[in-house]
Amino acid sequence: MITPVVGFILSLLFTPYIGSLMRKAGIVGRDIHKLGKPEVPEMGGIVLLLVLPLSLVSLLNETLAKALLIFLLFGIIGIIDDITQLRQSHKVLLSLLVSSIVISISINTDLDILVASFELGLLYYLFAVLFITGSANLVNLLAGFNGLEVGTSAIALFFLGLITSGNAQILALTGSAVAFGFLWWNRYPARIFPGDTGTLSLGALIGLVGILGKVEVFAAFLLLPHFVDFLLKSKIRFKGRPLGRTEVLEDGTLKAPPYLSFLGLLMRIKKVKEPQLVAMVWGIETVLGIIVLLLHQLL
Repeated sequence: MITPVVGFILSLLFTPYIGSLMRKAGIVGRDIHKLGKPEVPEMGGIVLLLVLPLSLVSLLNETLAKALLIFLLFGIIGIIDDITQLRQSHKVLLSLLVSSIVISISINTDLDILVASFELGLLYYLFAVLFITGSANLVNLLAGFNGLEVGTSAIALFFLGLITSGNAQILALTGSAVAFGFLWWNRYPARIFPGDTGTLSLGALIGLVGILGKVEVFAAFLLLPHFVDFLLKSKIRFKGRPLGRTEVLEDGTLKAPPYLSFLGLLMRIKKVKEPQLVAMVWGIETVLGIIVLLLHQLL
């Protein structure tokens, strides 16, 4: 399959160009987890929206076209959010609307839960809409550090690509390669941020692969850190900023925010700097991926 190679190369080449355009346009954000708080180009997720469809154009069929449409529309929601700071409720409603396109895709309506399978019929499409919406917003929630969201998404998509076939595998492996190409520029110290444009679209892609590849449980398992983060932040109704942010100490180590979150727990367990924190999450995601591979082999 040549599409992952094409996707990786195009992403690697396009990302600095898009970053320079964003900087010239004044679309920048402060890298708040560094002492100098440098300005970094934002909305780099536009690269993903351009490169993934370009990489797959030679393989397009009806299912891939509809999946890419959902992916692109989530990116547009992200663009709107990056520009206007959408309310969380509005973001979820728009996500549900875009995810509903999956209803037009012909998919197996069985839900496989490890050794058991349940025929849901039309209810499966409701599940699919909620699954894609949830996946997109979970990835969008666990974010804010150089390379974190793009790296975890790239790892998750890579492992999903190893256990799927057909359209799902094409989407997963090409999406992973595109994300890895972008990650070269987004890793510490980041030279571009994905913005919600990137995080929402990558999260939706994970959900889509889970649905199309009939690996919903495995996709959900790979989003376990994101779900834990969701549960912890739900206790403060996702209003962490008024309570206080993660602080960067003089030696570059991070001080956890005054509320519980997945990343905050890691900061409390071990004194880390930003790249170490991100590497820990990548490591956790890789371990989850290996478990997924082993479970898939056994089942």
